[in-house]
Amino acid sequence: MKGKGFLSISDMADEDITSFMAGAVKLKAQGLPALCDGKILAILFEKPSLRTRVSFEVAMRQLGGGAIYISPAEVGLGERESVPDVARVLSRYVDIITARTFSHATVEVLADYATVPVINALSDREHPCQALADFLTIYENKGKLAGLTLAFIGDGNNIAYSLLLAAALVGMNFHIASPVGYSLHDEMLRVAQGYAARSGSEILLTEEPGRAVSGADIVYTDVWASMGQEAESEVRARAFTGYQVDRKLLSQAKADAIFLHDLPAHRGEEVTDDVIDGPQSVVFDQAENRMHAQKALLAKLLGG
Repeated sequence: MKGKGFLSISDMADEDITSFMAGAVKLKAQGLPALCDGKILAILFEKPSLRTRVSFEVAMRQLGGGAIYISPAEVGLGERESVPDVARVLSRYVDIITARTFSHATVEVLADYATVPVINALSDREHPCQALADFLTIYENKGKLAGLTLAFIGDGNNIAYSLLLAAALVGMNFHIASPVGYSLHDEMLRVAQGYAARSGSEILLTEEPGRAVSGADIVYTDVWASMGQEAESEVRARAFTGYQVDRKLLSQAKADAIFLHDLPAHRGEEVTDDVIDGPQSVVFDQAENRMHAQKALLAKLLGG
């Protein structure tokens, strides 16, 4: 892993991701090894979350350590106190920091000034911890990563970008279907295309959901308006008409394809109930794997 923290999925080389998944499966089966005995995690959030907060707290406790949640009101990153000062102070108290921020620049500054590892628990550019859980779920269900095809239906957001990078690193094909104006940015694509050229991954951008899903091993979707985009909800709902993952669309993937969603889901919008609750859905295994993937990440960063 590059550097002392984990800000991007690209901080892992391709062989790191595959070996990381095997290690996470082993750690998941072991139960509660005290690999972080006496260590303290600071959970520093600008945005609320169910899965991110609880999965990190439980993961750290299961590893024998402790966790402290710090709410937005308690810190006021960049307002009540500067980001560099927060990083330097927390480094004197805790062993590792996980931050969920509005801006990716904030988590980068935290990492620059902290003397302990910093984990990106979500920013506007990436959600690498979610991608680790997603790929752990894929690995458990498919037994491999390379050579599979992941179809993402929806906005070219932080989730899509982390999945794209991870897929390109390990040699997994990545297809994304988005409406005009909502696809991945060129800068994001250039980075992934460099990885894909080495791994043999195929990257496909299309406006046609059926084309993206055709023959896919994994079908993935996310909300059309993420946290902080509520004012755009009506505009986005119109733009994403026809991008709902329903049984008809899912049927165009392979018969043994699995369905993923990072949650929370807006049922009846980006996905129908019969898909998210259907036999191909592994959404709640995926949610559980946030804890197991992050447990493996914490152990790795803290030397366990």
